[in-house]
Amino acid sequence: MINKLIANIKKTNAPIVVGLDPMLSYVPEQVQQKAFAEYGETLEGAAEAIWQFNKEIVDHTFDLIPAVKPQIAMYEQFGIPGLAAFKKTVDYCKEKGLVVIGDIKRGDIGSTSAAYATGHLGRIQIGSKTYVPFDEDFATVNPYLGSDGVNPFIKVCQEEKKGIFVLVKTSNPSSGEFQDQQIDGKPLYEMVGEKVAEWGAQCMGDEYSYVGAVVGATYPEMGKVLRKVMPKAYILVPGYGAQGGKGKDLVHFFNEDGLGAIVNSSRGIIAAYKQEAYRQYGPEHFGEAARAAVEAMKEDIAGALENR
Repeated sequence: MINKLIANIKKTNAPIVVGLDPMLSYVPEQVQQKAFAEYGETLEGAAEAIWQFNKEIVDHTFDLIPAVKPQIAMYEQFGIPGLAAFKKTVDYCKEKGLVVIGDIKRGDIGSTSAAYATGHLGRIQIGSKTYVPFDEDFATVNPYLGSDGVNPFIKVCQEEKKGIFVLVKTSNPSSGEFQDQQIDGKPLYEMVGEKVAEWGAQCMGDEYSYVGAVVGATYPEMGKVLRKVMPKAYILVPGYGAQGGKGKDLVHFFNEDGLGAIVNSSRGIIAAYKQEAYRQYGPEHFGEAARAAVEAMKEDIAGALENR
């Protein structure tokens, strides 16, 4: 799947992933009201609203981007109907030719991680039949439990030719409380990066590994170091836009071939119609506002890479 992700990036010339993280407050009133008219002000109504919202965003951006990243918590908050909307979103995006990165941040003891890996990336045997439950192409993985928690995901990736992005240096302000701690003169995030490179050597695609890393755009100098530590790992870069990251902050995340990183923007795109720059579209044309935000992001990153 890493090969497909790279092919999609080359085709679109846009190392961009749209985060489909639909808070109900992002969903325009007309979309909510239509869903509530059918399902009432219920969990089912909310799930229908976020599904219709996602569909509109995808319909207006799928030809510009290589991938999407639905964050499962935004669906879980609506219970079982929310998870059904998550699955519908995954399936619809794959129908549109997009690579789907399930932002699930799982990681536990071996047997539990194996179940997570099966549920999100693998397949499960039920009697004489086999099913693929959620069927994302990649998943984000928390490495805090060490290799016991990561190896089950790697095993499924090898079997299914899918991939993972391991949390290495996250974009949130308090990430340094643990990730920046020095151990034998080296920050913990760098040691995790070394493990990502080690894990990744077990499952290589044509150019890059199935095992990638999450490194926040808000820490560009750390990204520069980690790019060297993990030369064959694709880096998923959150923190662009709403969290403060700019195109100029991203150049060191990429290799000389212009590949090696994919940059996420969530509310900066899906809620673009709320921003002053795109206010002319209004809530009724929120999909068109999202498309304009993708085009602006693509231009920003391309300009930064050209001038590095």
